[in-house]
Amino acid sequence: MDREWGSKPGSGGAASAQNEAVDRRERLRRLALETIDLAKDPYFMRNHLGSYECKLCLTLHNNEGNYLAHTQGKRHQTNLAKRAAREAKEAPAQPQPHKRKVNIRKTVKIGRPGYRVTKQFDPETKQRSLLFQIEYPEIEDLAKPRHRFMSSYEQRVQQFDKRYQYLLFAAEPYEIIAFKVPSTEIDKSTPKFFSHWDPDSKMFTLQLYFKTKPPEGSKPPPAPAANGTGAPGVPSRPLPPPPPPPQNQAPGAPMGNPPRAPPPGSLPPPPPPPMANGPQPMPPGGAPPAPPLPPAGNPMPNFGFGGQQMPNQGIRLPPPPPNMGQQMSRPPASQ
Repeated sequence: MDREWGSKPGSGGAASAQNEAVDRRERLRRLALETIDLAKDPYFMRNHLGSYECKLCLTLHNNEGNYLAHTQGKRHQTNLAKRAAREAKEAPAQPQPHKRKVNIRKTVKIGRPGYRVTKQFDPETKQRSLLFQIEYPEIEDLAKPRHRFMSSYEQRVQQFDKRYQYLLFAAEPYEIIAFKVPSTEIDKSTPKFFSHWDPDSKMFTLQLYFKTKPPEGSKPPPAPAANGTGAPGVPSRPLPPPPPPPQNQAPGAPMGNPPRAPPPGSLPPPPPPPMANGPQPMPPGGAPPAPPLPPAGNPMPNFGFGGQQMPNQGIRLPPPPPNMGQQMSRPPASQ
């Protein structure tokens, strides 16, 4: 007998509204765990009680799954839309940068043009030059070839080298050709640098001159620093002014600094001053000093030991011998 109401025999029974809500939240929680990272959610916060809060909706949640189910609900999504609309309204309108659109022409290239390069040298100015002659026989009507200089760092075909640069020529429908020239400064004066397009012969001519480098000898020497060799990039200090000449210098005297005195260790020390009644000091050579001259009134020479002095006494002359001034008798000669 079929039942018109209720569940089938053997089933668990019909789920109530509460059970359906629990099942829905569980499915939303599993879906949010797969798509949402709580570490990057700006509205997720854990309070000091161990529960979780939504800073946008100001709601309290017991676990992370409950919070994730809340983020998928209608209340949280509505508050997110309101917050985005308010921030967009309060934000100042910033002008959009003007982007110039360049329409790239897509044409079929027919190959490279013919060219002729001539090396020249001016003996008067010692300058080297190059003459380029490019032939464009199949150039488009009312078109004119163009040229430009390109640094070695702009191109992607070869490895960059700062010693060289590239000169490019372009004209539709030919391919762009480039010439590798030295990276020397080019003389842009009117008579030397010129370009000409001949529409009759379909030839584009360009001539350029390189500036000559100044010789090394003509460069002025760098000014020496006041306190030695200065560091690169640091301005040197100015030299001090020369000393003024002396005011009381005699006319005709030679200018310049006075002669320098010899260093203290190069000359022998001066002898000490002589004492009144003391001994004469020994000179550096080692020879004894000469005896003093006798006075004018006493013709008798001094046979004593000049220079000997007793303590607390002056110089005493020795007594004359007892037989001084007497005639000695000669002994008789032996027979």
